[in-house]
Amino acid sequence: MYEAVYSSLAVKQLKKLEAEMQDCVIKAIERIRIRPSSFVRKLVGSPYYRLRVRDYRVIMDIIENKLLIFVIEIGHRKKIYK
Repeated sequence: MYEAVYSSLAVKQLKKLEAEMQDCVIKAIERIRIRPSSFVRKLVGSPYYRLRVRDYRVIMDIIENKLLIFVIEIGHRKKIYK
């Protein structure tokens, strides 16, 4: 099982979301901890992955040899890719 680690930016962005959306994002990240590659998609031109949670996206790096999911950013789909 992978361990989920959040960057300081991701924690700050998560706290700004509504309580219901925070819960959805946290549950989605917990759900993918067993086998993340089947739930995420690789970003084009980037070494990172994205997870879709309603209208929000979670940008993350998956480190296979350490069984680690490093959450980099969380944001609305309109603003996260800019």
